[in-house]
Amino acid sequence: MEKKRVKEEKKMRRMFARKGGVLRTRDVLRAGVHPRTLYRLRDEGALEQVGRGVYRLAGGAGNPDLMVVASRLPKAVVCLISALAHHGLTTQVPHAVDIAMPGHSQVPKVDGIPVRVFWYSPASLRAGAKVTRIDGVKVRMFSAEKTIADCFKYRNKLGTDLAVEALRMYRERTRKPDRASLLEFARINRVVRVMTPYLEAIL
Repeated sequence: MEKKRVKEEKKMRRMFARKGGVLRTRDVLRAGVHPRTLYRLRDEGALEQVGRGVYRLAGGAGNPDLMVVASRLPKAVVCLISALAHHGLTTQVPHAVDIAMPGHSQVPKVDGIPVRVFWYSPASLRAGAKVTRIDGVKVRMFSAEKTIADCFKYRNKLGTDLAVEALRMYRERTRKPDRASLLEFARINRVVRVMTPYLEAIL
């Protein structure tokens, strides 16, 4: 019995490594591991439950909400306030995970985590989207420059102050601000006229 337990635990750890640090209960069951092994590791503190039926190895320092959303919604791109917070470009605390989705797609739901959806055109969804790793989990997120341009695009919903603050913090924390990228993303978002005066005054 003890050998089986050790074997199952080793198997789970290999699965965590392959899955980027996050596993769902169904992944464990499909692999033939008994649920009691999963729950024992959780109760012993070796695993952390970061969402309904979603676990990660204990001791991670990343944002568990972003990790869960990324694992549940692989096509979503983290955007706006959530992306600003990750890049260190806002003093606001996100109260939901902001995600970009292609227009006319189904509204996603993630149990236990508030998600705010913004609909993006195909061109805007592709522009500046990068894959970053948070505790080994792949998370699709817009770059700092694209996020700033998006904040100007959604200024009527989020407030111009948020976008201006992000641009100021970007200037202060970036050794070489990428003005060309900011303008390119502004062009894609059709906010060049809106952003240009702020770029000239702040950068």
